[in-house]
Amino acid sequence: MLDKLREKLTAGAAITADEALWCLTDADLLGLGRLADSVRRRLHPDRLVSFVVDRNVNYTNVCESKCRFCAFYRDKEASDAYILPTDVILKKIGELVEQGGTQLLMQGGLHPDLKIEYFEGLFHAIKAQFPQVQNHSLSPAEITHVAEISGLTVRQALERLKEAGLDSVPGGGAEILVDRVRAEISPKKIGWEGWARVMIEAARLGMSTTATMMFGSREKLEDIVEHLFRVRALQAEGGSFTAFIPWTYQPGNTELGGATATGAEYLRVLALSRIVLDNVPNIQGSWVTQGAKMAQVALFFGANDLGGTMLEENVVAAAGCCFRMSQQEMIDLIRDAGFVPARRTTLYKILETY
Repeated sequence: MLDKLREKLTAGAAITADEALWCLTDADLLGLGRLADSVRRRLHPDRLVSFVVDRNVNYTNVCESKCRFCAFYRDKEASDAYILPTDVILKKIGELVEQGGTQLLMQGGLHPDLKIEYFEGLFHAIKAQFPQVQNHSLSPAEITHVAEISGLTVRQALERLKEAGLDSVPGGGAEILVDRVRAEISPKKIGWEGWARVMIEAARLGMSTTATMMFGSREKLEDIVEHLFRVRALQAEGGSFTAFIPWTYQPGNTELGGATATGAEYLRVLALSRIVLDNVPNIQGSWVTQGAKMAQVALFFGANDLGGTMLEENVVAAAGCCFRMSQQEMIDLIRDAGFVPARRTTLYKILETY
């Protein structure tokens, strides 16, 4: 079967949903990895493995969505609820710039009081002081929430945010793009079509985006396949996904509980992501949830990028997963795996190789 799939992919044909499901249920793991690696090498023959120097800044931890898989959110009245002052956010970005960082990933929660004017003021202040930094911020759920409480359409909200200094939209909050699963793990969050609507509108405005998948919570294998094919279809319909990032659910300190996916399960899903999403140029390995050693293995299962060095990360850490990575550690990790480390921008322009 793997030989048949290899022939299809070599001929430029896409695999079917049934074949994708077989890859998750019955395919030999190492053989699947080799197949994904062949796709990776076809798309990225230079053996570069890229990363971006970035910082995750969580402007608030207040969220009305209260997703059952999240250990980060707080109620507005909680003693440890916060909204970061603008000067604190600017200081954090300044620290990023001092370390050569180029990407700001700013996300928070669905705060009931933060309307469009708050973000316009904040983004204008960021661009005025740090025009060189890519503002890669706000998930589709946040953008939809801001639009709703501000009396705007999603398109209008995106236009205003872009004018204020939002450069690109990260793919957070995708979880599993199947509403049956979303109803169980994040019942108050937008459905999969709401997520897709933001991404398509952003693409129409000329903004780059990414797509993610959190798996290992309550979904079935068929749901993972559905998610991948929906991302593929959105890209074919005019999407602007520069990368796809699958990562595993972290159950610590969450209402949902349960166990995380195994390393083998992670590699299987990662490999299938590379095979199915031949129209998304980059696949990121998730060292944040898997650690450095598994990230190296991921480079042989379809990943060509390791995301950001993340000067700061709080959401996954709240669930008890606290891997850290300096720029030099990232370079060494990639080089030790036999690849050429390359520092990039959010839009995958290579800035420096090592």
